[in-house]
Amino acid sequence: MSGGLGRLGRLTDAVLGGARAARDKARELRDEFRTTDEPERALVAPLLPDQEVRYVGLAPVRAPENHRAGSQLVDRVNAEVAEALDPRALFGLLNIVNPVAWVDAVMTPVRIAAGVLLLPGKAAVLAAGTPAPAEPEPPPAGAEPREPLPLTDEQEAFRALFRLSRYRPLADQLAEIAYRRRYVFSGDLATLAGSLLLFLERYTGTPLAVTDTRLHLLRMGRRPDEGREDRRRPQVLWSVDRRRIARIDSDHSGARLMQFPSTIVFDDGSWIRIVNPATRDDQSRFLAAVRDLPGQRPTP
Repeated sequence: MSGGLGRLGRLTDAVLGGARAARDKARELRDEFRTTDEPERALVAPLLPDQEVRYVGLAPVRAPENHRAGSQLVDRVNAEVAEALDPRALFGLLNIVNPVAWVDAVMTPVRIAAGVLLLPGKAAVLAAGTPAPAEPEPPPAGAEPREPLPLTDEQEAFRALFRLSRYRPLADQLAEIAYRRRYVFSGDLATLAGSLLLFLERYTGTPLAVTDTRLHLLRMGRRPDEGREDRRRPQVLWSVDRRRIARIDSDHSGARLMQFPSTIVFDDGSWIRIVNPATRDDQSRFLAAVRDLPGQRPTP
């Protein structure tokens, strides 16, 4: 009997020991993920000398990918068009009456929100280091040589900024982007949400930053491993006055682990849904930084 009790006692000790180890590991993980954005704020502050930096994201935000099923349902009647992405048909689906005028309209919010003049030199600085998409295959032997399409200086700067092909009309390429992404934003690239979408579509490693007066999209890079020199040189890709933000709705009820969706609505009526793959500490700091803006917030 005593032997059985002894074995039971050892089993109990083993179970309790395992529970304690699991609890300690969980506490260790919580401490590891209890982060601060102080190093990032110190790097970003010199870029924004007249602003109080309240938050810098530790992970890049992005437009979610799970919108394709909805587009397939809505466009079933246009399945062939949707599959082929024929720009001439897409203009009709997107209510684009004049593609040439529409390109100029798309450039307007980019010109405002990017905080840069659309001039070749400045566009090249922002575009530097971003992998360019593959150019079209050269024409077959004996065929007419394919020449770049003529563009104004501003249009060429816009094309370079977003690494669009110089061999295809800008309107066609922008229509394809808008069509693919219209279930995660309002669908009109000639809006503030559309300008933000363009930067999210073409750049990676782009966290949000919040100050007392503006919302920024940064080009930053990830924090180096502990002990390594921090060589990051952040750039402001996109920026908008906080007064242009009508509301920010955040809902974690359907979010996957460490992915926090939010919908930003601007005063021009446009909106965009973004996903922030962050820790809860990071997300809490973001919500605290925008607490004065209207919108739904997750329940504690």
